[in-house]
Amino acid sequence: MTRTEPPVEALRGYLRQLTPQTRARLLAELDRLRQSGEDFPGVEIIVAELSSEPRAPAAPPVDRLDHAARHFFRVLDPYLTNRPPERANDGQISRASLQPIWDWVSRDLMASMARGYAVEVKQLLTAGKQREVDQAAHGFQNKAVKYLQGTLAAESGTEQARARLGKHGGSAATSGDLVKILRVLKARDALAALDADLPSRIDKLDGRHLDRTLAALKTLRTAHADAVPFALAHVTKRLAVPWQLLRLATRGTETKEADDIAATPYAIAVVLVLDQLEDEAEVLRAALRSQHVVRAKEILTGIYDVEYAIRVRIELDDSDWGRRLDAIMQAVTDVLDSEQINLPAGLNHVLRSRSLRQHHSLIGRLTWFCWKCRDAVKDSPAYARQLIATLCHPLAWSIFQRLRRPAA
Repeated sequence: MTRTEPPVEALRGYLRQLTPQTRARLLAELDRLRQSGEDFPGVEIIVAELSSEPRAPAAPPVDRLDHAARHFFRVLDPYLTNRPPERANDGQISRASLQPIWDWVSRDLMASMARGYAVEVKQLLTAGKQREVDQAAHGFQNKAVKYLQGTLAAESGTEQARARLGKHGGSAATSGDLVKILRVLKARDALAALDADLPSRIDKLDGRHLDRTLAALKTLRTAHADAVPFALAHVTKRLAVPWQLLRLATRGTETKEADDIAATPYAIAVVLVLDQLEDEAEVLRAALRSQHVVRAKEILTGIYDVEYAIRVRIELDDSDWGRRLDAIMQAVTDVLDSEQINLPAGLNHVLRSRSLRQHHSLIGRLTWFCWKCRDAVKDSPAYARQLIATLCHPLAWSIFQRLRRPAA
C-alpha cells in the first residue's frame, strides 16, 4: 500500500486480486458470521466488493489485432482461451498473450520481414485474394518458426524474449504461451491432418471411435509428442460428452490407479477435464447471479456427473488430481453458499435437491460397483468380494458373477 492510498482503496485492491474460489469462500464465511450475529467495521464494503465481478486486467481481443497478425494467429483458433496466461493449460493459449507476442515478433524479432508481410497481406486483401493471403501467412509462419527456434534454443535468448515481452505488455507467463505457439506452428500440418482424420462428431468415445481416435493421436505423437495437448483440443470439440476425453488416458492402463494413468501418453486428458469442470463452476456462479435457476440446476447436475465420471474411473486417493477435484467441488459448494442468498425466496432448495446427485441412488451405486469390478475381476477376486461387501446389496454378487462370464 502506498502512503497516499486510502485504507479502503487498499482493501478493495487486495480483494480484487483474490481468485474466484477464494472470494467465494471468504464471502460464504462472512455470511455465516453475520447470520450468527457477529459483525465488525467495514463488513459491508468487503461483502460488496466480494459480490462484484472480479476485475481482471483488460486483454485486447483477437479482433483488435491488425489483419497481418490475425491471419498469422488464425492457426491457433482451436486452442485460444479467455483464461489468463497463468491459468492456461498445456493445450491452451491465452488470447491476452497474442498482442504482446505479435508486437515483439513484428517490432523486435522480425521487424523487416514483418513489415513486408503486412504490406503483402494488405495488398492481397484489397485485391480479394484470400487464398494468397493464407499462403502469405503460411510462409511467414515458417520463417517465424526458424527465428523462434534460434532465439529460444539458449537460456539467454529465452530470458531476453521474456524481458522484451514484458516491455510490450506481456505478463510473466506470456513467454510460456510463446513456447506453446512455437509447438503449434511446428506441428501445424500434422494437427491439420489429425483434424481431418477424426470423426466429425463422437457421440460416445468407445469402440471404433476410440480406436480411430487413438490411431490418429499415435500418428501425431510419433512426430510431435509435445503437440499432444493441442491434438486433444481437436478431440474435445467433437465429443458430445466432453468428460469422455478421460478414456484416452484410462485406456492405456490395466488399473485405475492415478499414478499409473499419469504415466500414460494422454494423461493430460485428465487435466483438461478438470479445467472444464473448474470453468463450469464459474458458469454456475454467473447463472446464479443472474437468477437463472433452471440453467444453474442444469449446470450443477452436469458438474456432479463429471465429478462422478472422474471418481469412478480413477482411484484418486491422495493424488494431485484428487486434491484438485476436491478443491473444485469445494469451490462449487462455496458458490452455492455465497450466491443462493440472492435467489428469490423458496428457490434455494432447488439446488440442494438430492436428485441432482443421481449417482448416490441404488442404481448409481451399482453402476459404480460395475466399473470398480472390471479391474478387480482381472487382478483379484478377493478384492472384488471386498467391494461387494461394501455395497451390502443382494444384487451385487449376481452382477459380479455376470462380469466374470467370458464374452460370447
